[in-house]
Amino acid sequence: MTPRAPALPAAERRLALIEATLPLLHEHGRSVTTRQIADAAGVAEGTIFRVFNSKDELVDEAVLHAFRSSTFVTQLEDVDPALPLRERLLAITRLLQERYISTFGLIRALGTMGPPAVVKADHGRHEDWRRHVDLAMVRLVEPDADLLRVPAARLVNTLRLLTLGGSNEHMNMGDLMAPEEIVDTVLVGLLADPRGSS
Repeated sequence: MTPRAPALPAAERRLALIEATLPLLHEHGRSVTTRQIADAAGVAEGTIFRVFNSKDELVDEAVLHAFRSSTFVTQLEDVDPALPLRERLLAITRLLQERYISTFGLIRALGTMGPPAVVKADHGRHEDWRRHVDLAMVRLVEPDADLLRVPAARLVNTLRLLTLGGSNEHMNMGDLMAPEEIVDTVLVGLLADPRGSS
């Protein structure tokens, strides 16, 4: 028998259940059962319904959690700003690509085209998350803004778009772009003097 998780305050229990649900959604989509979730979280099945009204509510919250940016912003803030520009961009691109691939996988598992309805319905907050991500990425690029022929925000947008396309197996016929390929394509195109870059 799986040992049961210790008692937690309601907010912490909700988060623990959400985090236990996310990998199961990648595997089972919305057909995941509360029994599977409870087993993954190490709790009794009834514990789910002490903090969520239904399985659908839990699944929706897990999907929203996957699209939120707080963890991603923290990962970006952990990138060493003293690294050379190319190394910072590689770190950003690796994080972006990991996030895109995970998100695409979740979308496929849920059987939707594009972000799920629960994310679209939360459009205002989703835009806020994206702005926070943009600011975190721009902060990492700005120390070398004088090396660029476009503003740091424009480079970040170009990097994100190329990473998005290069990480989507349907757009690139399964031939994912490596982070090095993405960064070097952007840098050569957007450095003010690519011949003088290191």
